[in-house]
Amino acid sequence: MNRFTAKAPARANIIGEHTDYATNQGHVLPTPLPFHTTVTVQETDGTAGHLTILSENYGNQPHDRKADDEPRHHWTDYVVGCVRVMSKTVKLPALEFRIKSDVPIGSGISSSAALCVAAVRALRGLTGAELNDEQIALMAHEAEHDYVGVPCGKMDQFVASLGRPGQALLLNTRAMTYRHYPLPPNTAIMLVNCGKKHDLAKGGGYKQRVAECAEARKLLGVSTLCELGHKDLGRLSTLPDVIRRRARHVITENLRVLEFVTALEEGDTERQADLIAASHVSQRDDFEVSIPEIDALVESSKRFGIRAARIVGGGFGGSIIALVPRDQAVAWWSFIAKENPESQLISTYALKNSENEYAA
Repeated sequence: MNRFTAKAPARANIIGEHTDYATNQGHVLPTPLPFHTTVTVQETDGTAGHLTILSENYGNQPHDRKADDEPRHHWTDYVVGCVRVMSKTVKLPALEFRIKSDVPIGSGISSSAALCVAAVRALRGLTGAELNDEQIALMAHEAEHDYVGVPCGKMDQFVASLGRPGQALLLNTRAMTYRHYPLPPNTAIMLVNCGKKHDLAKGGGYKQRVAECAEARKLLGVSTLCELGHKDLGRLSTLPDVIRRRARHVITENLRVLEFVTALEEGDTERQADLIAASHVSQRDDFEVSIPEIDALVESSKRFGIRAARIVGGGFGGSIIALVPRDQAVAWWSFIAKENPESQLISTYALKNSENEYAA
């Protein structure tokens, strides 16, 4: 029986949160992480379209699914979605999927995109389909967005498919153009889980934010919110309060991404810290996706002396990201853990030197 194995990484978004929805189509700046989901797919005897799905994370219990199944609000939906999308390109036999992953689920670092990209990659390898990494990202997004029903943008799938360790991926989600930028040297990317998981497929708050962005776009009469800039912020005064604040976050966050890239090129770490701190305030107050446990982590980081900390991911739980000088990383985490005993360190992802050699 033919068999193929592929993997894809999780991600941390340095800055640019909630700007990649279809209604917004702004810029994002994620980077891949040293956590991966690995998918092995092989042909099996049986009727075409029959799927057997197992995961080490769930005790390797086999789940029988069919390629034409409707979503069941179960984790296997992500794999079924990838099969449905892939079957538009190639004819697929009966298949068995075996999955293993060290990506922390519900931590805001996109375990679902890692799974979808790895599954599509594995199907490409098994079938010999001629797909490039951009096409894989788009197919993974289609599986998660259209089949599973998560109203996500394309950032997670693109960085899982195209990201480079040690670099950030500046992605324009409207033009679908991208460029890689080295991350600041001698910096540890600290990811800390607040202790409360989130689930974007089930979370009503995330879907509500997508709907609110759509309403803002409609009332403003624009194609996308991120086509607006500083000079357009005055137009928001005509919107209802909640819709106005949602739009203000999206517009200003998109601008922060572009300013951050400039600060990155200039080596201006103080400006980088200012922008990341402003991103958290905007998500907390205007987009309202933070929770007290997340805010407490950010405030602890500020008390330690690191302002470059913010909520990361879809919100309503999950994690913070902080950019910490490598020589302060251990002391920073000790301080954070003491003030927030329920928190968990997900990763210390350190840039070791000016050549951007990464170490987990």
